[in-house]
Amino acid sequence: MRILCFEPKTPSFSLSRHNSPPSILSSTATTPSSSPDDSIEAAEALILKWNHETSAYAKVTSLFYDDKTEAMEYIHCVKELQKTMHSLLLQNPSSPKLILAQKLMQIAMKRLQKEFYQILSMNRAHLDPESISTRSSRTSFCSDSFDDASPEEDVRTSGDSISEVERVSSEAMADLKSIADCMVSNGYAKECFSVYTTMRKSIVDEAIYHLNVEELSSSKVKKMAWEVIDLKIKSWLEAVRISVRTLFAAERILCDNVFDASRSITEVCFAEISRNGATLLFGFPELVIRTKKSPPEKIFRLLEMYTAIAALWPEIESIFSFNSTAATRSQASASLLRLAKSVRTALSEFETAIQKDSSKSPANFGGVHSLTAQVMNHLSILADYSNALSEIFLGVPPPPNSPLRESYLYSPESDNTSASAFSTRMAWLILILLCKIDRKSRNYKDISFSYLFLANNLRHVVAKVRTSNLHCILGDDWISKHEAKVKRLLANYERVAWGKVISSLPENPSAVISPTEVRVVFVNFNFEFEKTYRKQSACIVPEQEFQEEIKASLARKITPTYREIYETQRIAVGSMREMRKYVTFTPEDVDNYLMNLFFVGRAS
Repeated sequence: MRILCFEPKTPSFSLSRHNSPPSILSSTATTPSSSPDDSIEAAEALILKWNHETSAYAKVTSLFYDDKTEAMEYIHCVKELQKTMHSLLLQNPSSPKLILAQKLMQIAMKRLQKEFYQILSMNRAHLDPESISTRSSRTSFCSDSFDDASPEEDVRTSGDSISEVERVSSEAMADLKSIADCMVSNGYAKECFSVYTTMRKSIVDEAIYHLNVEELSSSKVKKMAWEVIDLKIKSWLEAVRISVRTLFAAERILCDNVFDASRSITEVCFAEISRNGATLLFGFPELVIRTKKSPPEKIFRLLEMYTAIAALWPEIESIFSFNSTAATRSQASASLLRLAKSVRTALSEFETAIQKDSSKSPANFGGVHSLTAQVMNHLSILADYSNALSEIFLGVPPPPNSPLRESYLYSPESDNTSASAFSTRMAWLILILLCKIDRKSRNYKDISFSYLFLANNLRHVVAKVRTSNLHCILGDDWISKHEAKVKRLLANYERVAWGKVISSLPENPSAVISPTEVRVVFVNFNFEFEKTYRKQSACIVPEQEFQEEIKASLARKITPTYREIYETQRIAVGSMREMRKYVTFTPEDVDNYLMNLFFVGRAS
């Protein structure tokens, strides 16, 4: 394997490289010692050289930064010393050499503990989550023993595409692993664990803090204005994604690699490092749920938090897969379940709010009621979260049977049980709205206004469904059924409001009738048209397309017949002056009046 080398960037250690005392590698056996005495003597020379308590040089220099080869020889020497101690213990437990070896081992462990701390401290930037995650995605970290191969060959990745940051990260991880393996195998796991968790936990906690996730009490959140909570939710949504996919993922990778020789230590380390940050992160939704503030938009934030955790759940399960991190998994799962329950509760409260709406007066001039506009805006936004809501309503019993006709509550054709349950829930909410609007229509004294009011509101509902994700949820059949109802309401409006105008015209306008009868026809038409127009001109139809449809429909029923009788009688009379005595409107006048109906501006 090709070795990629580079000069360290840490000034305090690069200076010592050229001032180190003569190497004693030549006196340290690289093959198994011929006797315990030789092994202890070789270990003593190298261990005492790097004893920071007796050597000023060792106190200010890093073994792993000064000479990587000698560092690996130091590790090898300690391992050989361990074998020698084991051998002496079996042969002569009271041997003075065993006592010396134990002292040397203690010195070596203190040195390695210091080296472990220095590597963690000096490589904070190189062991950042992004570097670790990037490196891990490109290569698999080598976990083989360093005993039988060159250490640098074991930890360096071949290929020129690997960046220097990744190479530094790779070397640091390898150095930490070699020290951890050595300390753990010699019974110094506790010291190694203490240094590692102290350093890495501070990094994780600091990262969580910089992601604007802070420790909050339930009482403090309850006192916050919703606008403040809303900002914190937005920060949390970004923080949870970064934390899971980068921060915690990288720490898990680092723990797995540094302590790969001991899964139990890996578990305990990662659990300790991630505990506080994960608790703050996955505990936040619970604080939001508990707050009593319930503006209409709160449900959307709950859905966003639910969606964020649900999307990350496979990664949460993988990263926190240890038994020691089961509490984190449970907390994330509990937050997911509570968010789902809170969303269902919020939707039930929304349903209740529709049913309890107490405004007595309908919309002015038969237009769209504010309740219709508010409810449909709310539902159309909810439809954007249909995937999450389908999961949330999976297994939830459907709403009770409606006392109204079944055609009002159309359940879309769907093989997906969860999607069907949510679709039925949305159809149910619209049904409740329409029932409420139907009751409000009875407040109009003029029944024609009631029909126009119902037609306007139902048309608005259908338009909102058609132009939002509600279309996908409720389906084309739902839209077709409700569009047919709009047409029936419109026909009823025309019959009640304009029926007398239409019936004042003869069925056969080209038939020859007496001058007296002609006068009666025009007088009746003049009276009914003027009276009806005066009343109906106060009405409004907010939707431009619907407005044009109604006016075109009225024009088709009135103008052609009126034009024909007008032209026929004008020819028969032969004098415009004579006709003006009993004719108020020309066909053009009628057409213009009809086209001028339902202007929104007039109502205001």
